[in-house]
Amino acid sequence: MHPLLTLLATRPQLLVDHAQAYAGLFHEEFGQSFTAWRRWAMLQAVALCCLSVAAVLGGVAVMLWAVTPPLLVHAPWILWAMPLLPLFVAITCVWMASRQNPTDAFGNLGRQMGADMAMLRAAESA
Repeated sequence: MHPLLTLLATRPQLLVDHAQAYAGLFHEEFGQSFTAWRRWAMLQAVALCCLSVAAVLGGVAVMLWAVTPPLLVHAPWILWAMPLLPLFVAITCVWMASRQNPTDAFGNLGRQMGADMAMLRAAESA
């Protein structure tokens, strides 16, 4: 008779405890993956918003530069400096999102299943 069936017939609580441990491991791994994905999505959303603001400010600066006589501009550097702040924030967010380590999603769960299968194969052959 297969060792798993013997264990199921004699001590079913062990298998229930093992299944609960799998559920706990899945819950933990899912939480970590979801948190990493949410951080990545937020960084990308902030980068997109800041890039849009930088584009609008750059367009306004170009239009102001085109219609204002050079002698009346008191601080011409401000026309190109203002779009740089949201552009810098956008670049930083994209960099942070790309630098984020891809989580080994459900790696521990896969390793545990592999270890359990190897243990079952060893018990079956013995």
